Amino acid sequence: MKWSLVFFLNSALLGVGLAMDAFSVSLANGLNEPGMRRRKLFIIAGVFAFFQALMPIIGWVCVHTIVQHFHSFEKWIPWIALLLLVFIGGKMLLEGIRNKDESGEAPRVGPAALLIQGIATSIDALSVGFTIAEYEFPMVLVCALIIAAVTFIICICGLMIGRKFGTKLAGKASILGGIILIAIGIEIFVTGVF
Repeated sequence: MKWSLVFFLNSALLGVGLAMDAFSVSLANGLNEPGMRRRKLFIIAGVFAFFQALMPIIGWVCVHTIVQHFHSFEKWIPWIALLLLVFIGGKMLLEGIRNKDESGEAPRVGPAALLIQGIATSIDALSVGFTIAEYEFPMVLVCALIIAAVTFIICICGLMIGRKFGTKLAGKASILGGIILIAIGIEIFVTGVF
C-alpha cells in the first residue's frame, strides 16, 4: 500500500475496531470510579492507546521475523484475554459485593489492574500485524499512531460516560463494571475461538 487517503482511512477504521474492547473497559472503569480525576482519566486512556498501538507493531515484527512461532501462539490469544478480563472483572465484582455494606465507595483501578486491562483489550490487535504485513515500517508506525489516537479519544469518551453514570449508580458501579469486564472477556473468547 502507498501513502494515500485510503491508508489513513483504513488506519482510522482499524483504530475504531480495535478500540471497542478498550472503550467497554473504559466505561467500566468510569462506572467503578465516578470521582476519577482528569489526570487519571488521561493516564488510563493513554495506557489503552499505547497497547493498541504497540500490539500491531509487535504483530508486524512477528510476521517479518518469527511468523511460524506466532501462528502457534495466535490460538491462545482468546484464552489469554478471557483469563485476564475474568480475573480483573471477578475481582471488581467481589470488591463491589464486599464494599456494599461499607462506605459505599468503590475500589479504584490500580496500576497493576490497568496494565492487565491494557494487555487484555489489545492482545487481539497482534493479528493486525498480519493485515499490515505489506506496509513498510514508517507506514506501520504511522498506522499505529493513528490507532493510538483513535483509541485515546474513544477511551476518553468511555471514561467520561462511565463517570457520569457511575455517580448515579453509586454502590452498584463496581458490580456492574465487573460484570461488563467478564462479558467482554467471554465475547473476545467466543469470537476468537468460534
